[in-house]
Amino acid sequence: MERFNKFWLGFTIGILLPPVFIAIYLKNFYPETSDLTEIMATIFPSAILGKLLLLSVFPNLLLCFTCYKSDSFRIAAGFMTGGMPYLIASIFML
Repeated sequence: MERFNKFWLGFTIGILLPPVFIAIYLKNFYPETSDLTEIMATIFPSAILGKLLLLSVFPNLLLCFTCYKSDSFRIAAGFMTGGMPYLIASIFML
């Protein structure tokens, strides 16, 4: 049962990490406007959002690689599964 719980921990972190990374990225590179919804409204119709989604998957892949190298395969699978919706959405937006 503990292996299953590690998968869900990785999945939860994998789902939550890309939006957090996007918020941090936008706060650092768009400092003149402080409202994230305003920034997302200007980015949404363009292909930049797809590239931003693709960029937000990289922390998941880094964590997946780190857990895979330390023989924590279930949590690595959770990270990879949690990042898949963002990866699929970014491919359709490019």
